[in-house]
Amino acid sequence: QVQLVESGGGFVQAGGSLRLSCAASGRTFSSYPMGWFRQAPGKEREFVAGITWNGGIPYYSDSVKGRFTISRDNAKNTVYLQMNSLKPEDTAVYYCAQANYCSNNGCYGIGSWGQGTQVTVSS
Repeated sequence: QVQLVESGGGFVQAGGSLRLSCAASGRTFSSYPMGWFRQAPGKEREFVAGITWNGGIPYYSDSVKGRFTISRDNAKNTVYLQMNSLKPEDTAVYYCAQANYCSNNGCYGIGSWGQGTQVTVSS
């Protein structure tokens, strides 16, 4: 089972940017799609972005499309989430996940979750 560790969260003003990283251990990283999810207080965890095993196709939820960019570097066993034009409603704990399948509707068959990293956007 792959181990996932997120980093890069923090506090930022609205309109600002953050870049999240998710480092994976294990040899299976490059074989699977990866996804980013988030969970705000009192809300269910929701899909944010996903990417195919080779990084060729990214997927985004409507709420972040055009503002967030997912990418991966299989040589470094790392997936990234570049977040621009941040809004207060983006405030949440962000989790990366290894999936079996991703589409614009979400990532499914989650095999591993990271521990999460807090992103707080002030107005």
